[in-house]
Amino acid sequence: MRVLILEDDPFIAMDLQYILEGDGHQVVGAVTSAGDARAHLSEDLDYALLDVDVADGKSFAIAEELRDRRIPFAFVSASPPSDIPEPLRAMDFIPKPYEEATILRSVDRCCELVGKPN
Repeated sequence: MRVLILEDDPFIAMDLQYILEGDGHQVVGAVTSAGDARAHLSEDLDYALLDVDVADGKSFAIAEELRDRRIPFAFVSASPPSDIPEPLRAMDFIPKPYEEATILRSVDRCCELVGKPN
C-alpha cells in the first residue's frame, strides 16, 4: 500500500512511517501541514493517516478531498472524535496514544476493501 502521513509532530510521523514500512507498506510522504499534503494528492495513494490538528490548521480539507477521490484514510489524533465534522465521521478514528497493532489493523482493513495484499 502507498500511504500518506499527515502529522504535525515529526517524531510521531517517524513512528508511523516505521510501523508502516516495517509491515511492507510504502510511505509516499510524511508531512506536517495540509499544504504539504496537498502536493502528494496527485500521487497514486492507497491510504492516508491524518492528524486532525496540523501545522497550518485542520486536516479536514485534505480528508474531504481523499473522501471525494475514494481514497480511504484514518484520523490519528488526540482530539476527541466529536471534533470531526459529521460527513467525515464514518472514517476510522485512532486515538492517540495509539498502539502499533491498531494502526496496522486499520491499514489491513483498507487492504481487504481495495483487494490489495497486506
